Amino acid sequence: MIKEDFTIPVELSQLISSEQAYQYKIIPVHNDDTHITFKSDNTSKTLEQELYIVLGKLVKLIPESSENIKHYLASNFRIKTHSQTEAFNYSSDFLEQLLTTAKDIGSSDIHFETYENTCRVRFRLDGKLKTYFIISKDDYPVIINKLKIKAGLDISEKRLPQDGRITIKTTSDEFDIRVSSLPILHGEKIVLRILSKDADHIQLTDLGFSKKELSTYKETIKKPNGIILISGPTGSGKTTTLYATLKLLNDEQANILTIEDPIEYTLEGVNQVQLKENIGLDFTSTLRTFLRQDPDVIMVGEIRDAKTANMAIRAALTGHLVLSTIHTNSAWATITRLIDMDIPSFLIASTLNVSVAQRLVRKLCPECKTEAPILKTDFPSSFNIPKDLQNKSIAVGCSACYYTGYSGRKAIYEIIPITKELVSHIKNNNLEIDDYIKEKGIVTLKANAINLIKSGVTSIEEVYALLI
Repeated sequence: MIKEDFTIPVELSQLISSEQAYQYKIIPVHNDDTHITFKSDNTSKTLEQELYIVLGKLVKLIPESSENIKHYLASNFRIKTHSQTEAFNYSSDFLEQLLTTAKDIGSSDIHFETYENTCRVRFRLDGKLKTYFIISKDDYPVIINKLKIKAGLDISEKRLPQDGRITIKTTSDEFDIRVSSLPILHGEKIVLRILSKDADHIQLTDLGFSKKELSTYKETIKKPNGIILISGPTGSGKTTTLYATLKLLNDEQANILTIEDPIEYTLEGVNQVQLKENIGLDFTSTLRTFLRQDPDVIMVGEIRDAKTANMAIRAALTGHLVLSTIHTNSAWATITRLIDMDIPSFLIASTLNVSVAQRLVRKLCPECKTEAPILKTDFPSSFNIPKDLQNKSIAVGCSACYYTGYSGRKAIYEIIPITKELVSHIKNNNLEIDDYIKEKGIVTLKANAINLIKSGVTSIEEVYALLI
């Protein structure tokens, strides 16, 4: 019987690697000048001596049940998400080990942060940040300078933000890291975005579309010209959907050009341009050049302003298929956003093929999720609970999901193809289309969220914001 959850303080967990924790089945509980104390289901002198040789410090072992050790390991240490038979071609440098560890356990971002008395490193896993290392105030500037040198940044410039890129090569893997530095009160904060170079695993069929949604979306991308817009907040998977779409459109007969910031995946046969605003290579100027490059398909990483939006419209009007992302809360709100950018409604109506909104939702762990009755207090006060929604699935936590209760994520979509009827709505600035959505059976983000609750794929807490 498991006695309690035990969260290891970061200062202790970083004393050993995940591999060492699992190999020796040890949980650090105390560290002083002379000893490191561990909980273990093996308190033999032989293990103490072996750990002394490995760690270079005297060790004390406190007895603990095997069941509890297994629980504590799973909830405090993550191991690699894929089997790794080859050793990394690295020295014992802390920074290099940290970067490869983050990639191996499936982290998307690494945050280096400094405060008045402490410095920490956090990993983003499945959309949530967790502290993985505490760094001393003396060591932090050294690590930051090493990062900046690797990324080609100016180490003497600490007053202004900078952006760079690092390519990591090991004997078994190669990946890029986008580096962003920011001056803050007590020094510099650096955020690293881990970019996968391999796009082979990205398929539209695996992203989360229902059969009807996938069929509707594929129809719209078959058109030779027009605009396809995908909206959602940062980290909602918009770029992944765009790359999956490009993979489908990519063939020998098509000239595909992209302008991105950053280039997250490399696609064979696609001409990809990295944004460099500091030398004038921005979305607008690059799009203007694209039109002289005989393109069939153009992908713009993001429509950020009216200039980019106007150039994208112009490209669509001249017979090109344009794909891009935009930050709005729903598929229909994209229309309002473009109008707010002073794009004439008749141009929007004549060029927009489809508006897509998406979110990434954490899936409940199938090994440990459990059912419970629905309570009215589970939902926002304005939400009408469907009559057929009697039970909910809740997160529990087990060794399979590192005691988070969740395992993996899936995208949910809201797809509105621009029909002749909607063209008329847009031209007349009639932006109330609730009746049209119901009549056409368009499944909104909210409806998709409710379906996931009904099917037990996710929890109410995970999609609560979509239900308000």
